Amino acid sequence: MEHQHRTEDSQVSLTDPVCGMKVSEQSTHQYQFEDTTYYFCSAGCQGKFRADAHKYLHPAPSEPALAGAQYSCPMHPEVLQTGPGSCPKCGMALEPVMPSLEEQGNPELDDFRRRFWWTLPLTVLVAVIAMSGGVFDSLLGEARDWVEFALATPVVLWAGLPFFQRWAQSIKNRQPNMWTLIGTGTGAAWLYSVFATAAPGSFPDSFRVAGQVAVYFEASAVIISLTLLGQIFELRARSETGAAIRALLGLAPKTARRIGEDGTEEDIPLTHVHPGDRLRVRPGEKVPVDGVVLDGGSAVDESMLTGEPMPVSKGPGDALIGASLNTSGALVMRAEKVGSATVLAQIVQLVTNAQRSKAPMQRMADQVAGYFVIIVISIAVLTFLLWGLFGPEPSWVFGMINAVAVLIIACPCALGLATPMSVMVATGNAAAQGILFRDAAAIEHLRQVDTLVVDKTGTLTEGKPAFSAVISAGEPGADEVLRIAASLDQGSEHPLAQAIVAEARRRQLPLAAVVDFESASGIGVRGVVAEEAVALGNTALMDELGVDWHGMLSDAEKLRATGASVMYLAVGGRLAGLLAVADPVKASTPEALATLRNSGLHIVMATGDGLTTAKAVAGELGIDEFHGEVRPADKDELVAALQARGHRVAMAGDGINDAPALARADVGIAMGTGTDVAMSSAQLTLVKGDLRGIAAAREISVDTVRNMRQNLLFAFFYNGLGIPLAAGVLYPFTGLLLSPMIAAAAMSMSSLSVVANALRLRRRR
Repeated sequence: MEHQHRTEDSQVSLTDPVCGMKVSEQSTHQYQFEDTTYYFCSAGCQGKFRADAHKYLHPAPSEPALAGAQYSCPMHPEVLQTGPGSCPKCGMALEPVMPSLEEQGNPELDDFRRRFWWTLPLTVLVAVIAMSGGVFDSLLGEARDWVEFALATPVVLWAGLPFFQRWAQSIKNRQPNMWTLIGTGTGAAWLYSVFATAAPGSFPDSFRVAGQVAVYFEASAVIISLTLLGQIFELRARSETGAAIRALLGLAPKTARRIGEDGTEEDIPLTHVHPGDRLRVRPGEKVPVDGVVLDGGSAVDESMLTGEPMPVSKGPGDALIGASLNTSGALVMRAEKVGSATVLAQIVQLVTNAQRSKAPMQRMADQVAGYFVIIVISIAVLTFLLWGLFGPEPSWVFGMINAVAVLIIACPCALGLATPMSVMVATGNAAAQGILFRDAAAIEHLRQVDTLVVDKTGTLTEGKPAFSAVISAGEPGADEVLRIAASLDQGSEHPLAQAIVAEARRRQLPLAAVVDFESASGIGVRGVVAEEAVALGNTALMDELGVDWHGMLSDAEKLRATGASVMYLAVGGRLAGLLAVADPVKASTPEALATLRNSGLHIVMATGDGLTTAKAVAGELGIDEFHGEVRPADKDELVAALQARGHRVAMAGDGINDAPALARADVGIAMGTGTDVAMSSAQLTLVKGDLRGIAAAREISVDTVRNMRQNLLFAFFYNGLGIPLAAGVLYPFTGLLLSPMIAAAAMSMSSLSVVANALRLRRRR
């Protein structure tokens, strides 16, 4: 294990001995336990660094399970802290950033349940006494107010203690929120009633009803109980939004079967698997990590990650995705990616980040919420004064009732939850279908796209080209042309290059080493083979090098007319021949394009292949607009030109050469089967690499934005209607006032209804 201690800035940096990931004091994966700070490996390994001892430790059984977990606020995702608590901005209970596979108990939910059930009998009793008219007067006499005080006080001061703590926190942090309103309303009603009970003679006649000063112990107690009940329902509903991530986490197996150097086998924890380990995957077992098949053959079910219902045949050399299910034969694999590098781990991280992002639509709600509480308090004060000064007797009693009702009903929680809940549910549901949104903005923008630019290789086609033909320009012969091209292509990851190398090896041609390899992204590759300068690519590369390729134009055009991709080989500055590779169109592509056209999208194909090849593929797929022999900069310029004409553009691709255009587009869409740089440049990743996922993603975008608008509309409508009713605007016409208790019930139902509406997105497929 490497470690170093930099005394100049008191920072410690280590390398995890299991996965090689760096761990430092700057890591957010840390927690305090028994006055000691621990730093966790970001890859999720079991090792952790103890700051004062400069060494890794194994988790002790006595350490709290949730101690190192990161928690965030669903309304304010920028709030992040270690361990549970409440948001300093809105007072809402923080939720784990990464839900645990094991359904952890929610301490706040348990606490609220205990407080609710223990005090519910007291709330019922004080409400019955207060609303029974004169039934209890003969029994209790003048002690009636004191009995109500004795029953309501435990409810307000003990059951409502968490609410008043958040009220105090909102005042201290100068962050007015829903608890500012609830604490002020219930606190005012209870304190007023206490003074009215202890010193009734100090109140003027305008506060008296039937000769007595009215008390509202039952209102404060019932409001606390109803708020607790609403929080219980809301916390339970909010916990369901993490079900998608828990389902993803549950896909990974707990152990792997490692084959030792001597051939012995043992089951080891998944965290002990290293890159390069040989692992056995028996029928019915899950693939432990990402890797490559070394021996055996089987059908592997990848539906849990890609959404593809049919098992995929796997044999030596084929890639395996961790957490996929081996259905039939036995496989021996080599581990290549472990820990946070696996596809599953990246999907979980991507979904988690997306769920914590804010949709652009939320900005309006945030701006309103910033002034909302101050406005509501002002309305409550104005309501109290107007009723007290101008209302019917007992005017100040009416004023206090209506002011409390305004404070209680005007809860901004529904407004704050309107879009985050929709985003959380939608991103989780999409991930289960192999559709990964990078952030909430991508969800909101995708529905507005009217033009889709697509790459050809790996996007419209299988991305697994098969060698088609090699033609020599004279000397050397065809086999030598293939051998030189394959030698050069050993340094390339492009599917076309892999097809050429595979054909040379099939013919058992001896490949030479390549030096000074350089990828001229989008137009070809070049390097030095056997001390000769070699270049392989399209006509743009040949023109750049001054190589005359026109003598083989007719041969190239015949091959391109069949849809094959043609590459010219230049050796020592002279044309040596050409090679053709055919990449069949994906079986799902015609259906996907038809669906996208029917949804109103204009399809544009842009490829580095020649114009004849581009025309052949476009004609087969019915694509009207296509561009051939385009470089990465050309794709970027094409997207920019379409945007300049007023189009909202999405770009779909899977290669390094697509990355600039993916970043430029309004929504970049990466095929999950492509390169990491393409996926990192995109706002949307299709794990399966199937264009039909774009149509599904657009439907998710439309449904999610509709859901967010419904939630925002409900929140605005609720407050727009509820506040005037609570202030008593209908009293002159109906003689009715909105009880603070009814306001409390309505406040709880508003937040719960927003969460419930968002959860409807889980049923969307």
